[in-house]
Amino acid sequence: MKVPILIPNIFDHPFTYDSNSLNLDKGNYVIVPFGSTKITGIVWDKFEKAEKKFLIKKIEKKLDVPKMQGNMIDFLNWFSIYNIVPIGMCIRLTLLSKGAVENIPENSFNQYQKLNRNLKYKLNSEQEKCLSEIKKKGNKFNVHVLDGVTGSGKTLVYFNRLREIINRGYQALIMLPEIGLTTQFKKRFIDFFGFEPAVWHSATSKKNKKIIWRGIVEKKIRVVVGARSSLFLPFAKLGIIIVDEEHDASYKQDEGIIYNARDMAVSRGSFEKIPVLLITSIPSVETFNNIINKKYSISKLKKRYQDASMPNFEIINLNNKRISNKSWLANETIEKVNYHLQKGDQVLFFLNRRGFAPFVICKKCYTKFLCPNCSVNLNYHKSKNFLLCHYCGYKTKLNKICKDNKPCEFIMCGPGVERIAEELEQKYPDKKIRIFSSDTLNKKKSSEDLIEKIENKKIDILVGTQLISKGFHFSKLNCIVVVDADFSSHGYDLRSAEKNIQLYHQLSGRAGREGLSSTIYFQTYTPNDETLLNISKKDPHKFLLNEIELRKRNKLPPFCRFISVIISGKKEKQ
Repeated sequence: MKVPILIPNIFDHPFTYDSNSLNLDKGNYVIVPFGSTKITGIVWDKFEKAEKKFLIKKIEKKLDVPKMQGNMIDFLNWFSIYNIVPIGMCIRLTLLSKGAVENIPENSFNQYQKLNRNLKYKLNSEQEKCLSEIKKKGNKFNVHVLDGVTGSGKTLVYFNRLREIINRGYQALIMLPEIGLTTQFKKRFIDFFGFEPAVWHSATSKKNKKIIWRGIVEKKIRVVVGARSSLFLPFAKLGIIIVDEEHDASYKQDEGIIYNARDMAVSRGSFEKIPVLLITSIPSVETFNNIINKKYSISKLKKRYQDASMPNFEIINLNNKRISNKSWLANETIEKVNYHLQKGDQVLFFLNRRGFAPFVICKKCYTKFLCPNCSVNLNYHKSKNFLLCHYCGYKTKLNKICKDNKPCEFIMCGPGVERIAEELEQKYPDKKIRIFSSDTLNKKKSSEDLIEKIENKKIDILVGTQLISKGFHFSKLNCIVVVDADFSSHGYDLRSAEKNIQLYHQLSGRAGREGLSSTIYFQTYTPNDETLLNISKKDPHKFLLNEIELRKRNKLPPFCRFISVIISGKKEKQ
């Protein structure tokens, strides 16, 4: 009997095989010969479009693992068409190597299965109201937005909803925008539930991925916390999808298979016929528009947990403030910081630029160092002493010899987090200062160590990029300095105003989370900038309404679609 087998490769159709007298159903995992190799494939729901005359090879083995659910197959077929991706590449997102479907020792799943029902957290009246509204939406497909100010206890609300789902025997997926968030989130999860969630992202080891994959298809793992790729895991009995920080631009994948994980999570929820929860402190324009059009429902948390106040906003106008030579910080800024340090507060200097300097020029030969692949400025990373492209990852050593064979004299243009940290180390030699960016948190151990030191007040001053704005809870952080709040100089992007509002709204939420007085200071040469004024008004929903009207009037997304035609090749001239 002929059987259609889909393999994880760049093909837009299944291949036809002989069943070899095996009892096969749609969704079964099998081993098949393909060329000179053997490969894991899945029995699919349709054959190749055109019947061809060729020698049909036999399926070698049916794997002893639960089959892929029909809803998942339907979702992947739709995903392939919607995102213009070969269906074989879609399978690559969900299928691991043969090792993942081999037997895994039973004790490998122990940490995911212990349950502690001793509840230590109580919801306040506002949280109870939101939880009740979420419950009323039921267990069938619906999209509900939980919109709450930073520090309002949104996580606690959806943890309570999640507990009900898994107690009924279902599995759950919680999506986070950044893998750096998983360490602290995992601690909070264990503290509430008493067992570990399975963590799935690009830094998860191959061994753990095999265990998690097998545990998911056999229902031995109930909760997965993951980045974009976790959306394609073949859950056996998925009951809810929760997208935390739904507004975050990190959910959009721009390389390889291009898709928006938030939107695809909503679509998978539709195919699975399960509820989808979108969690945010300020909705994306697309989500807000769906709320206005009644496609999504919404609950709001307007107060911070335990009535903690939001931080004060203060603009430091650099046009009339004194700045010391070779400094990027106004004297007034340092005075404000000194006040907070004397009180025992932790201080964060925020600058969304990794490395030491955004670009480098040679004073003698006027060479400007550009990426040979992207034609953009190479960033200088002093800690590693190399130039790095933040787009493609190209890196090279800083050449110290000019074109005329004389020593170069470099001009480091502009500050990055390393440069600000270096300046602060000179100003505060007795303070413990650390950089918080993807460069310093690129390993699990370094990430856990730094977060633990911040939580235990072993760090006085942090210098961070946008990574620190996302979901972290640091109880002693009560002062934030935005080093460069000149948004108009950051280039044009359709969503630049929206992204800045979301970023700085999130950033302000890192301060004053324990009810203490806190302030966020904005250094700027453009104190009347519209984006900066919108941030300081603390009314993001008014901004969203205005932004929707602006986009509607100018026929911009979400009221139309932009299409990127991407042409790639090894040689640019061809």
